Amino acid sequence: MGLRKFLVLGCLSVFSLVSHAETLNGLYQVREPVAGQTPQEREQATQKALQTLVLRLTGDAKAAQSPGLAEVRKDPQQIISQYGYDAGPPQSLQVDFDPVSTDRALRQAGLSLWGSNRPSILSWWLSDSAEGSTLVGDAQASAADLRRAAQHRGLPLRLPLGDLDEQIVATAANLEATDPAPLREVSDRYSADALLAVHAKEETPGQWQAKWRLWLGDQREQGSVQGADQAALADAVLLAVSERLAPRFVAKPGTSSEQLLQVQGMNLERYAALGHLLEPFGGQLYSVEGDRIVYRVNGSAEQLKAQLALAQLQEVAAPPAAPVAEGGVPAVAAAPTAQLHFKW
Repeated sequence: MGLRKFLVLGCLSVFSLVSHAETLNGLYQVREPVAGQTPQEREQATQKALQTLVLRLTGDAKAAQSPGLAEVRKDPQQIISQYGYDAGPPQSLQVDFDPVSTDRALRQAGLSLWGSNRPSILSWWLSDSAEGSTLVGDAQASAADLRRAAQHRGLPLRLPLGDLDEQIVATAANLEATDPAPLREVSDRYSADALLAVHAKEETPGQWQAKWRLWLGDQREQGSVQGADQAALADAVLLAVSERLAPRFVAKPGTSSEQLLQVQGMNLERYAALGHLLEPFGGQLYSVEGDRIVYRVNGSAEQLKAQLALAQLQEVAAPPAAPVAEGGVPAVAAAPTAQLHFKW
């Protein structure tokens, strides 16, 4: 298939195929609690929503105070499409930021972004309180706090069913263990990218503490946080997880390099998904030959590999160089030399 025909068909198909990509919905929508609906309270909540969004998109807690965002901080309305109030509980101001103008403002400020393709996280959350020990399952009321925190921090969170077999495995000892093997056995059916184990305890009334561990591929993270209640604790855990994950996917200014990425085994559906996956790296189509496609991208090899792993792409060895005929001219037209090689 020629390059032009491949691109035309890809453009015609992107709207029906992009839904197959693993994307996080509501990335540019932020809810911040408010006590009332006065102009002053709305302005304060809008500023907080801006800080939450910038942290969500960059993974950098200091990014919102970047000098390049001074004008945006002064007038956030320039990147807001609409806002309204959500009765809750809790009552909150919902701010919808415009993705195009927001991304443009952040890039002009010299900030690199974490795209909407993010690792799905399966959370095993055990809460110990005066009422007893409870594994937070998908259908329980307490799951709402975790989902709200995940949306607030920009992470795709999944929760287990919490059936008897899972409750037997998801003990405090297994959640705090350094070896996730017991949890992995009951996690396979959820097909998540990452595994999060949290053991939360109510130390005193109004004081919660949690120990958490995260596994994503060969990456292992852990930490502890505190919160006034389970909702605050959930937000603190997922904020910490987000800050640990972001460096793996967000290319810092000045550390990225331009390189060519070749992927084989392409078809129209995969073309749409790959283009979406490479958006954070400024992916630009370079060439197409048969079922092989080459993109020009900006980012470190480690970050690109981590991003491609989310789509289950496999790294492969570089193909052999094309044979050279007499006179030094390749006998067969060679594809451009790529630094990274993957296949579906």
